[in-house]
Amino acid sequence: MFGYVTVNRPEMKVKEFDRYRAFYCGLCHELRAVYGPIGQATLTYDMTFLVVLLTGLYEPKTKESECRCLVHPVGKHPFLVNEYSRYGAEMNLLLTYYNSLDKWEDEKKLYGLAAAKALEQKCKKLIAKYPRQAKAIKESLEKLAKIETERTATIDEAARCTGELLAEVFVYREDEWADVLRKVGFYLGKFIYLCDAWEDLEKDLEKGLYNPFIGLHSCEDFEEQCNAVLTSMMAECAREFEYLPIVEEINILRNILYSGVWMRYDAKRQEKRQKKEEGQ
Repeated sequence: MFGYVTVNRPEMKVKEFDRYRAFYCGLCHELRAVYGPIGQATLTYDMTFLVVLLTGLYEPKTKESECRCLVHPVGKHPFLVNEYSRYGAEMNLLLTYYNSLDKWEDEKKLYGLAAAKALEQKCKKLIAKYPRQAKAIKESLEKLAKIETERTATIDEAARCTGELLAEVFVYREDEWADVLRKVGFYLGKFIYLCDAWEDLEKDLEKGLYNPFIGLHSCEDFEEQCNAVLTSMMAECAREFEYLPIVEEINILRNILYSGVWMRYDAKRQEKRQKKEEGQ
């Protein structure tokens, strides 16, 4: 489901992209240092965004280091880490764990069971450390699984599950910014779910799987309706984001929220348009 929340690199200054990549590498470093290769394998751009967001908001002491890795084996590359890098790594692991369990329980996919078993012991400590976030992830995925089975939910009801999940993940601590962070996570989560559903619609139709857009796909203005819904979600997300007093990382974050999140959607929409034209 995740993978939409990344940067639009051509629209970034070199120094801004380098800083973003250093946060990404910092998250990767934390995952490997604390959880080993299996933790590193859960790395996502979505949690990199959260690390940058919380860093920009709370301005913690951030350490810059250099290291080699499999991706950069020749020379050392810089990475940035702070307390939010660790939090991003921990949330990355919890999300992967519960998502793997969900795939096993709903679809009986063996790789889901294997991944969940591999992460189980590590995640027991995280569940105890972050009961609010763990509860939100677990309950949201269970609710979504029920919706996909019953196939009666509206588009908003289905998307709300992922929204509620990310809303709690985005709140590191209950403080004056918690409500705003919840709203940023909520609308971003709904956007991610709906983008994923839109992208998978044709495949889901062929396999007879649930998709919240199935009731609309035969409409002549289907693409326009989908675009309007997605634009509305990101407009709400961006509106809440702008209430946060972020200065240092603002250009990176705006690049992601105003442009980066649309990269995959725009590429897929262009691909669909070309296929339609070729088929005429």
